[in-house]
Amino acid sequence: MIHLSQRVHRFLLAVAVAVLVAPAAHAVTVHVARIDGSINPASADYLIGAIGRAEAEGGDALLVELDTPGGLVSSMKDMLDAVLNADLPVIVYVAPRGAWAGSAGVFITMSAHVAAMAPGTTIGAAHPVGIGPANPAPPAPEGDGENESAPPAARDYGMEKAENMLAAYAESIAKQRGRNVEWAAEAVRNSVAIGEAEALEKRVVDVVAQDRADLFAQIEGREVEVNGEPRTLALENARFVEIEMTPVQRLFNFLSEPNIAVILGALAFLGLYIEFNNPGMIVPGAIGVVCLVLAALAFQILPFSWIGLLLIVTGIGLLIAEIFVTSFGLLFTAGLLCLLAGGAMVFDRPDVSTLNVSFWTVLVPAVAGIAVFGGIAVFALSRSLWTAQTAGVDELIGLVGKASTAVGDSGKVFVLGEYWNATSEEPIAPGEAVEITGVRGLSIQVRRAHKS
Repeated sequence: MIHLSQRVHRFLLAVAVAVLVAPAAHAVTVHVARIDGSINPASADYLIGAIGRAEAEGGDALLVELDTPGGLVSSMKDMLDAVLNADLPVIVYVAPRGAWAGSAGVFITMSAHVAAMAPGTTIGAAHPVGIGPANPAPPAPEGDGENESAPPAARDYGMEKAENMLAAYAESIAKQRGRNVEWAAEAVRNSVAIGEAEALEKRVVDVVAQDRADLFAQIEGREVEVNGEPRTLALENARFVEIEMTPVQRLFNFLSEPNIAVILGALAFLGLYIEFNNPGMIVPGAIGVVCLVLAALAFQILPFSWIGLLLIVTGIGLLIAEIFVTSFGLLFTAGLLCLLAGGAMVFDRPDVSTLNVSFWTVLVPAVAGIAVFGGIAVFALSRSLWTAQTAGVDELIGLVGKASTAVGDSGKVFVLGEYWNATSEEPIAPGEAVEITGVRGLSIQVRRAHKS
């Protein structure tokens, strides 16, 4: 009996020790990153950092809620490298309703271990489109004209290169994730776009989910491959950890929008223009300098066209030249046209970006604002050029004063409430009215005023 009691005692003791030293039950954790806007260096740094943080904190998965029109190819490539080599499942969810995964967003969505879309969302349109001149086609062979075929269409070899590269890249990603390879190529070559129902039917995405809860309910128990190893998703009742952008990332994400860059450039020009024409106002100049620095940062982030930038600079130069050259508005009009053309072309780099300036909602209003302000400034300055000077030394010429003393080789004249040293080629008696004809240093030249 005593022996049995000792065995029971030891068993209970072992159970107690096991309970005390056993690790607490693992809580399922899903980190959440939100990409809402263009694909740029800031959003790439944010996603890469989110994957790194989720891995470091032992997260079970990373949920990326995506809504993007596309962006920079280089930033997209960095994001894809991070997703494809992540040590935990990455779930890309195109959401909320009305969101879309355009251009670079197609690649990011298809690279995920689980690709999902919310109702009312769209994916596609990944073709690089440009407005640059194509390379000329070879000349047609000479003949009698009867059996000649039409000359081949001009080819843009640069665009073909970008298209073929991106199409092959899309096919490779789709094949690795077991998705529709043919549609991935079509999205690049023919810029096709589809809704969530068709995307699910064509195996472009894996799930169409109403919300997060529906998403995780549908993918519970799904097996995915993470770095070559199968892993079963067990994310039911997961705890969500939201990952926010840092202030620096927010700033650069804000500046990576071409529309913002154009607006900042317009504000910088207006602020500095006001300050140069009205020295000492301080506030317009300070605002102009800040906007100029921010615009310069934006141009460092965004790939731009030197032709577009040159047109913008030329347009600003023509607007300034209108103030000093009488062209009856021709220089002013040419400057506005250069600003419109340059603004439309400055970020048109389809080989590296799908971002561009919104012509009607941003560029036209910005140029119109510059036109209105510039027109007012030109009109005011042109009127002032024809008016008599009202300040400075030249103001004295032509004024009528009174001789305080006899004036000849020397004397005193009272004018505008002041006594001036004066000389005259003819003798002038005290008290006579005199007219100022010239100014030499602190002395004036006068003559007897003609009576009207």
